[in-house]
Amino acid sequence: MKIYHSIAQFKALTTGVATAGTFDGLHAGHQAIIQRLIDVAKEQGGESILLTFDPHPRKLIHPEFDLALLTTMEERAVLLDEMGLDHLIIQAFDKTFSQQSSLAFVRNQLVSQMGVKHLVIGYDHRFGRNREGGFDHLVEYGPVYGFDVEEIPVLEIDQMHVSSTTIRQAVKSGDMQAATKGLTRPYQVSGQVIQGHQVGRKLGFATANMGHIHPDKLMPAIGVYAVTIDVDGDQQLPAIANHGVRPTFGGKSEPVLEVHVFDCDKDLYGHKMVVHFNQRIRDEKAFESPSDLSDQIALDIQAAKKIHNLQ
Repeated sequence: MKIYHSIAQFKALTTGVATAGTFDGLHAGHQAIIQRLIDVAKEQGGESILLTFDPHPRKLIHPEFDLALLTTMEERAVLLDEMGLDHLIIQAFDKTFSQQSSLAFVRNQLVSQMGVKHLVIGYDHRFGRNREGGFDHLVEYGPVYGFDVEEIPVLEIDQMHVSSTTIRQAVKSGDMQAATKGLTRPYQVSGQVIQGHQVGRKLGFATANMGHIHPDKLMPAIGVYAVTIDVDGDQQLPAIANHGVRPTFGGKSEPVLEVHVFDCDKDLYGHKMVVHFNQRIRDEKAFESPSDLSDQIALDIQAAKKIHNLQ
């Protein structure tokens, strides 16, 4: 997959099959759009293009809105590459770009700059200044500028309306199983292992502290989770994680993510780590003594191993 950091870097194709949007989460609904995009490109002998925006348009349009991302741009790029996309265009979403009319966007960006002959969009896709453009506009513009357009309907899984909003709500509440259904994979947080206070080691359970997490990344609800981890892209390892403020030791102003990997004596400091959240085990709470906390961690590990089918 080729990556471009503006539409201007892209050379128009003879037969471009494109979609556009933020695609935060790359959930099941997004995957349906992208798979259709790839299939049509193959049928027409063209190439698939996904145009996305950074930062998220809501950051500019509604700066007061506290938007946390399900996927960072780096995470999205990895997932899109795995799906088989040909071209990913990451366009800076600034005031100038946002003020384009829907007609100018279609004529100047999609048709002239990208060479789009077929457009695949989601059921609620809006574009152009003040979100004025929609599916009806594209149907109107298509014959004029020589492209076809199709709309992918809303997707539901187990009566759950699949959207980035519903999945954010699931992650915020710690319902990782619902998030997994919507995403078709466990929710993940990427970062790097940093030096901690070695509190876990003193309790008999060494932990890796996660740092360098993207500041806009949505973190799961405070609590203890069964997780799997990737270290430097290697195979997934079963583990347990605590996302919290360490109330037994006086608490911290900002939550931290700590991971205990089962039967692992490897020094993880400085390594890149991806944490995949499988299931929430319990709330974080204060214990009367470190000994009581240690006993509870042992029980948590047993619960996590059962979830991982290790018992």
